[in-house]
Amino acid sequence: MIDLQNVILEMIAKGESLGDTADRLCLEVERLIPDAVCSVATIDADGRLNSLAAPSLPRAYSDALQAVPIGPQVGTCGAAAFHGRDVITEDIRADPSWEGYRHLALPYGLLACWSHPIFDAQGTVIATFGFYYRQCRTPTAHEHELAEQCARLCTIALDRHRRVLEHQRRATIDDLTGLLNRSAFDAALTQLDCTVPGAWALAVLDLDNLKVVNDTFGHAAGDCLLQHVAKRLQQVARPEKVYRLGGDEFAVILTHDDMLRDLDATAAAYLEALSPNADCGGNVIGPRATIGLAVLAAGDRTAERVRQNADFALYHAKETGRGGYVRYWPGIGTRMTRRLTAVREVDAALREDRIEAHYQPIVRIETGEIVGLEALCRMRLGQKLLTAAAFHEATTDAQIASALTERMMRLVAADLRSWLTAGIPLQHVSINVSSADFHGLTILPTVLEVFGREDVPLKHVILEVTELVYMADDAGVVQKAVAKLRKAGLEVALDDFGTGYASLTHLMTVPVDYIKIDKSFVDRIVDHMPSIAIVEGMVGIAHKLGIRVVAEGVETSAQARQLLALGCTMAQGYFYSPAVSAVEAASMMRASAEGLADPTPQAKWRVL
Repeated sequence: MIDLQNVILEMIAKGESLGDTADRLCLEVERLIPDAVCSVATIDADGRLNSLAAPSLPRAYSDALQAVPIGPQVGTCGAAAFHGRDVITEDIRADPSWEGYRHLALPYGLLACWSHPIFDAQGTVIATFGFYYRQCRTPTAHEHELAEQCARLCTIALDRHRRVLEHQRRATIDDLTGLLNRSAFDAALTQLDCTVPGAWALAVLDLDNLKVVNDTFGHAAGDCLLQHVAKRLQQVARPEKVYRLGGDEFAVILTHDDMLRDLDATAAAYLEALSPNADCGGNVIGPRATIGLAVLAAGDRTAERVRQNADFALYHAKETGRGGYVRYWPGIGTRMTRRLTAVREVDAALREDRIEAHYQPIVRIETGEIVGLEALCRMRLGQKLLTAAAFHEATTDAQIASALTERMMRLVAADLRSWLTAGIPLQHVSINVSSADFHGLTILPTVLEVFGREDVPLKHVILEVTELVYMADDAGVVQKAVAKLRKAGLEVALDDFGTGYASLTHLMTVPVDYIKIDKSFVDRIVDHMPSIAIVEGMVGIAHKLGIRVVAEGVETSAQARQLLALGCTMAQGYFYSPAVSAVEAASMMRASAEGLADPTPQAKWRVL
């Protein structure tokens, strides 16, 4: 028996598979007891027998006894596992416990059997070691001793196997959600067949509001939200596998016809399942998600290509409207490439100090006096000076958008300090901010730090927020931030006013100091009655609410006259001046303060 023990322990130490080790154990015992046929069966968590090793038994016999629930009438091994003690059957033909199973054993000449239970460290039966005989007999004392030794070896082998499985589980399972992780996802992609177009698809899902939840309620609430999302997604996606790729990103590989038949309905079902509010440590949070979909197409030779396409679709969905889904189409790839190029160019410009602040005057229409400036971002590229429109796609990247805002604030703060020190009279400079600035929850600390460093009073600063940012503010993040900004002494302007679906509603829900009428209305204000009526209504309501009004994009004297007639007293646009450098802006403000007739270079006419 020492030789048997050494052989099996060496296999365990070398990391041989559990099946091979158990097979070798059976064969070694059969060598010691020639008339015995040995088997090892494991007991799963549901209390069912599963054949692990039976090298000398017919395969059909072992297969017939797979996943059979243990019990007192389930043959010798099933009864031993059930009772947790040795069970001996001297004659299978006469033993009642074999009533439903003897027809499987007798054709192979198996007439007797006895089984020894195998326990884990906690005393739970985890397997059985069985001896079959081709004659009616009971085990000898030597066989009992041998069975005890085999049980100890099996316990060691099974424990090692359990540890290996646990290690593999930890390597492929996300600890927080219990979902398969990125490593498992990468492995699954390599197993997919890419030869049949439409055979499978990929859904990539981003949880849009996780960062806000973490920053607002803490990471415990964020973890709770992820667990809710994982559970809901797993339920709605069955029988497909769901993966957590990390952070706020999930994926589902779709292979079943029911899921593939109508991908739009599948994606909509995912979003609907995620939408109900979740209780996260007493905080009621509504999960918000965006999905990108891609189907294996004829030109997709690798699963990685489909994965990239799904990512492109997700990015596009997030840019065009979070909370929905987009299916990949070839044009998205081109657009994403263009966007990534723009991101790289702006990132380089930030690192190389090629971002500049230019200023467009805001004038009082009646007198032409400069009453403020709007700071506009410019990027120097070689000999060219690019307007923000040329690299707008880069600002869809939240990091780039926030970095640009901070850089513009620092440039504006430095210019304001220079002008104040020089004694140049000025009222205010407005700076555009993005959704990313609010959702990063850093806008107020950044403003206080940047302008505080330059000792610039905040009364000289206006932050411009577009209507689109307000429209996407379901969680109230922007509204709360605006309230804090105004409390700190800054004024806030609602930019592109009139372009949203509920412009007047915004005036009630988010108090602002200025509204800026969008150029699309100003363009047609001279002879287009609907535009005239809308602008007149906007101006009237704003005045009653104590909100000042600036018209954007004024390009002709006729537009300026009409605006003044409708009650709008301030404007900006090429009719007065394009955006100019800080030096030119300083000269224009001096000229305006000194009462020169044409303080702005484009102002050939002024309303008297």
